[in-house]
Amino acid sequence: MMASYSERSPLLNGTSPEGPKPTISQRLSSLIEAEGEPSWPNSIRSFVFGTYLNVLLVFVPLSFISHNLNWDAALRFSFSFLAIVPLAKLLGDCTEQMSFSLGQTLAGLLNASFGNAVEIIVGVAALLQDEMEIVQTSMLGSVLSNILLVLGCSFIAGGLVRKESNFQVTAAQASSSLMTLSCITLVLPAAYNSAQGNEKNEHGLAIISRGTSVILLVVYIIYLVFQLKTHASLYDGTNNNPSDPESGPANNPSSREADGQAALNEPKEEPTMNLLSATLGLLVVTVITSFCADYLVASIEETAERYHIPKKFIGLILLPIVANAAEHVTAVWMAMKNKMEITIGVCVGSSIQIATFVIPLLVIIGWASGHNLTLYFANFETVVFFVAVILTNTLIQDGKSNYMEGVLLISLYLVIALAFWVT
Repeated sequence: MMASYSERSPLLNGTSPEGPKPTISQRLSSLIEAEGEPSWPNSIRSFVFGTYLNVLLVFVPLSFISHNLNWDAALRFSFSFLAIVPLAKLLGDCTEQMSFSLGQTLAGLLNASFGNAVEIIVGVAALLQDEMEIVQTSMLGSVLSNILLVLGCSFIAGGLVRKESNFQVTAAQASSSLMTLSCITLVLPAAYNSAQGNEKNEHGLAIISRGTSVILLVVYIIYLVFQLKTHASLYDGTNNNPSDPESGPANNPSSREADGQAALNEPKEEPTMNLLSATLGLLVVTVITSFCADYLVASIEETAERYHIPKKFIGLILLPIVANAAEHVTAVWMAMKNKMEITIGVCVGSSIQIATFVIPLLVIIGWASGHNLTLYFANFETVVFFVAVILTNTLIQDGKSNYMEGVLLISLYLVIALAFWVT
């Protein structure tokens, strides 16, 4: 006979109208068995064969061997350089697979934490080896490659498919404003250093940098709340340009209907790995990446001297291209599919993560570990960052893009690369 419950019925022995609550051991068993999720064989198959870039995993053992046997610096650099490419892709894939089971908010926080995991790992490795120049140029290079090279390629790719692409103006303006703030925080330490004369005021720069880093981290957390919770609709790709009555679905009923039908026809993406396998994969890949990044940084000095490659060029151009290779492909592909909100989110959003999360985090880590990393960049680097942000903000403020704007962004990136090659 079925028991009846009312709002006054006591819940004895952990029972409820839905049945007894699972114990911790039952939950753990369910997690290991991956009930209702992809099986372990399918998860492993997806992890190993999910992308053609995994062919480059052969360079992971070569990176370990070349470092421990002290092979030529160029080989050590090249092997570690190529090994990080598939590892960066695997980090992104594991993070994406975990997001299927964690919900939107946790998935967003996870993406914010591991979206630039390679940059963080390379930055920490360089920081602990006192390669401050590599830390700063690689972080600056990551921002520049995203907002100039990748965004430029995306605009050109989108322009090859359609005359003009549209994206949400309000979200773009919020992102560009935050980029401007991060730019100003790098200009101020340089201005402070100039005001003190030619001699550096290390103590003052340290105080400014550490205090600013804490403020930026708080601002970034608020930005996550803005992006993931209070104003999430601006970033979900369902709204285009509301100021344009002809192009925006917000003001065009037929466009809204077409977008709704397209959303129904588009196949829903399903997870290919269970939560536990994705978590374990993320941890393993993070550890391996940390070793490869350490070997890469250790080989930069000798490679730069022996083959006459400027260290700033390595940090500004080469390292960011490797760390962001997977994101580059995603941004361009989304632009060709007219999903410009995703493209802007990958390019500008990743740059915001670097400028307001990764760089301040590295300053705090340096503070805790006794390595004095500051937000003071040389005048040339500061000017480069400033003009790049100004150009990017100017081009995305109207919520529209075309191939000519992409050409402008890439042209500035090539000029900057040339300038750092001869420095």
